Amino acid sequence: MKKTNTYKQTIPVKKCFVISGLFVALGLISCQQEGAAEKVGQKLDRTIENAEQKIEQKTEQVGKEIRESKKEAGISIAETTEAGKQYIDDSVITASVKAAILNDPLLKVSQIKVTTVEGVVQLSGALDSQESIDRAVELTKNQKDAKSVQNNLILSIPTERRGY
Repeated sequence: MKKTNTYKQTIPVKKCFVISGLFVALGLISCQQEGAAEKVGQKLDRTIENAEQKIEQKTEQVGKEIRESKKEAGISIAETTEAGKQYIDDSVITASVKAAILNDPLLKVSQIKVTTVEGVVQLSGALDSQESIDRAVELTKNQKDAKSVQNNLILSIPTERRGY
């Protein structure tokens, strides 16, 4: 009968148990780390979803603000265009009134100041006869696009006619 060394046989068995135990321990540690990694991954996913929602909300908000700004700018441009058109129209009316006064032999253009605001023509200055005042008002009323006439013309009698 052959004698085997039991000591030598127990060492490899012990080594197997130790190695197996290490694998089990490493496996358990790995499982625990996966759980923590899963939690971190879930938190990261939630953070990304929240960030995406906030980005979408801000994008919608900025889009609304841009649409409102465009709308306001459109109104502003329209108002500015209308004001510019009105200014040009008023200038044309003023020029036509001055031309009519200049071409009238009874009137002296240098004595009459003409201004136009929104189609309303204002005449001011001093003329030497009521006939001249009436003629200036009549010429102004006959001008195209003149809505109305504000007559601020005054009658000025020369000093030699007053008897001074």
